[in-house]
Amino acid sequence: MADTAPTLNRDAAITRSLLGWGVVAGPFYLIVGLVLALTRPGFDLSAHALSLLTLGEGGWMQRANLVLSGLMVLAAAYGIFRAIRTGRGLAVSALVAVYGAGLILSAIFRPDPMAGFPPDAAEATASTGGILHLVFGALGFLALAAAALAYAAWMRADSVPGPRWPAIGLAVLIVAGFVGGAALATSPAGVALLWLAVIAGWLWLALACARIYRWVPHPDTGEVA
Repeated sequence: MADTAPTLNRDAAITRSLLGWGVVAGPFYLIVGLVLALTRPGFDLSAHALSLLTLGEGGWMQRANLVLSGLMVLAAAYGIFRAIRTGRGLAVSALVAVYGAGLILSAIFRPDPMAGFPPDAAEATASTGGILHLVFGALGFLALAAAALAYAAWMRADSVPGPRWPAIGLAVLIVAGFVGGAALATSPAGVALLWLAVIAGWLWLALACARIYRWVPHPDTGEVA
């Protein structure tokens, strides 16, 4: 009798594993960030952006959070590249990789003390590191919004099942939240808008990676969801 046992598609299995990190990265970053925000003395969620947690005693924990989350995003970007072998796939993966790199660079170049945090640090004029932190943050958010739009274009071009409007809507929220948050700085409204941009970005990445995961053939059966 011929052996009819299924053969594992290792390439598909690796690609799916890489895409899984795009689903995990957002919850990991947000949970760790919230725990630190609620336990660091002097930190106020209504007045301080999470990036300020990289400063002061214990700042290494948020820096590690940024680096680990960034590495997960880079893994997901490579998974997207492996899954979608077209120009649009390359665009999505490259833009997601820019976001991942921005997270890591934001841990290296830290923001300046602001709005009384850290409590023992005096506010000063903008430093080179602080300016670079803002630049990398801006590039990361814009890249992620562009990735969401490129993803929507890929869905349309390749007739991928599912609605495209969530990706487009989340791209708009990412840009609007970041621009509004930067303009209103440390006011409660500004911090809330930054949170909107962060959550919208992680939500899009999770939804996109989950959809592409199902689009990749199953390692055992070869079926596509």
